[in-house]
Amino acid sequence: MLPHIPDYLGTYGSLIQQQLTMALLSVLFGFIAALPISLLCVRFPKIYPAVVGLVTVIYSLPSIALFVLLVPSTGLTQTTVIIPLSFYSLAALVPNIVEGIRGIPEDVRLAAVAMGYTGARRVFAVDLPLAVPPIMAGLRVATVGNISMVSVGTVIGVGAFGALFTAAAQLSRSDLAVTGIVVIVALALACDLLLVIIQRLLTPWNKRRPA
Repeated sequence: MLPHIPDYLGTYGSLIQQQLTMALLSVLFGFIAALPISLLCVRFPKIYPAVVGLVTVIYSLPSIALFVLLVPSTGLTQTTVIIPLSFYSLAALVPNIVEGIRGIPEDVRLAAVAMGYTGARRVFAVDLPLAVPPIMAGLRVATVGNISMVSVGTVIGVGAFGALFTAAAQLSRSDLAVTGIVVIVALALACDLLLVIIQRLLTPWNKRRPA
């Protein structure tokens, strides 16, 4: 039985909706940005170390500092939280996409070319499908991480379950903090399990491999 939360925080349903919206949209936007960046890194390997260094630097930037910089433009909205988390996702997604494509055996590439798969057609019909396991691994890391980091948004009033931690400190109610932790972990595990199921559906050939 979940404890009662102050009325001004809304309901558990609204907090879950906010938490998942900000976390999953940031992963989606991060993936949309990471895909072309990664393909450029595969096409031009010399830029890969610089790109990895850049996304690592971005990941190290304090989210609160980014909120302060964004608030004048985006206000105290979910967008202010989603933008930094989208950039943070690049640190997990770009290396996994690049290494996933690089890990495709050369004989498979040659066979694809021999069958007429060249250029963008080979990338989308052969390379990316075969790179699904490492790509999904990156998505799982980004998703779980962002579900947790959304709570930092409570400093600008849009932290979803992060608001429970603030209320717990203000009202001396440790039960709210414990509840926030438990729900966030449960959401992260549920999303991770969903991504594992999606990966298995996208890679049916892995099921047929001998143990």
